[in-house]
Amino acid sequence: MKDQQKKIRSPLSVISTTCSEFFSEHASVIKESLIALLICAVGDLVAGIILGKMTFFLETFPGLLVIIPGAIGMRGNIFGSFASRLSTNLHIGIISPKFEFSEQVNYNIYSSFVLTLILSIFLALVAKILCLILHQPSMSIIDFILICVMAGIISNLIMLPITMFISFKSFEHGWDPDNITSPIIAAFGDLFTLPAIILSIMILYLINFNVIFKDIILIVILVSVFLSFIYCYRLSDETKTILTQSTPTLLLCSFLGGAAGSILNSAVETLLTNPSLLTLLPLFSGESGSLISILGARLSSGLHSGLIEPFKKPQGETVHNFIICFILAIIVFPVIGILAEASSLLLGTIGVGFDKIIEISTLSGLILVAIMVIVVYNVSITSYNNNLDPDNIVIPISTSITDSISSLILISISLLLLGVLI
Repeated sequence: MKDQQKKIRSPLSVISTTCSEFFSEHASVIKESLIALLICAVGDLVAGIILGKMTFFLETFPGLLVIIPGAIGMRGNIFGSFASRLSTNLHIGIISPKFEFSEQVNYNIYSSFVLTLILSIFLALVAKILCLILHQPSMSIIDFILICVMAGIISNLIMLPITMFISFKSFEHGWDPDNITSPIIAAFGDLFTLPAIILSIMILYLINFNVIFKDIILIVILVSVFLSFIYCYRLSDETKTILTQSTPTLLLCSFLGGAAGSILNSAVETLLTNPSLLTLLPLFSGESGSLISILGARLSSGLHSGLIEPFKKPQGETVHNFIICFILAIIVFPVIGILAEASSLLLGTIGVGFDKIIEISTLSGLILVAIMVIVVYNVSITSYNNNLDPDNIVIPISTSITDSISSLILISISLLLLGVLI
């Protein structure tokens, strides 16, 4: 009888043991991802503070807010995919873990640079069209293109070496690049995109003295981008594959980014009168995108290595990755709410209160993650089953959808909980 009693375990005991085993098995993943997300939060916080101080530029260049989410998302999409390809190649041994250039790495560099130029032009066109359709005030199409392209070039010169350094060094030190590179690279992208936009506006001021001169620069840029695309497309099968698979995906992502910017632009007055919400925007968008990119990178590597099977119903390691995503969300989203409100108070601006902003950030984050884990998984298995490389597809589409709906969810929850109407 006593032996039978020993064998009977209560449901709570079973749950406790299962949770303990889960955390023991995935402790390193959670730890590495959490560290990367917290580092990302610092970069996003700086971006949020910069955005909060950009009111002059937002007023002087109408429509500028429309391109900001798309520009930030573009950096994460392009260089997140670049990092994901490097990570996969490091995992399966195509690229040496030593920090050195190779033909494979060079092809990825060329492709990433060309994609940035193409998407910068497309983002400018989308921003202008959306402003016209929604009857929102906007700058000229020439100014949109010049700002986007110059900001893209400036960001590229910074992001390419950073992406390579982080990918190789994380692998060299025994960390899984899937858990480290995407959020940290996204943080650097968020950090440098806004200063790059400000710098490009300053350059625009310098060349604005003559309309003909500005038109000549525009023509030179358009011709250079077209020739660069043709050269890169013909360079190798690798670059051709990257451009063929990535370009349509990233064009869709740019449109979604522009749509997210239009949502923000429609609520610009509410945002400008609530500085802590304006600060929270890059934090929330950046952390959401980083969290989802971690999931996307892990699913991509799992599909390539055979650890994850592309079944319609998520199971096994896929479900474990979903659980990890929610654990990280429960920790991260309250933290970024606290950071946004604290920074507003330190800068002497009126916030919405710690209780409200934590509630807004956490509820918005959990709703977003619940939607996106299903989206990411379906995008991953669909691309894989159709012989498309998930490294080129998953992160760009997933983070762009995240950027779009994160803005909508955050603003909707903010207005609902604060009782504010746009």
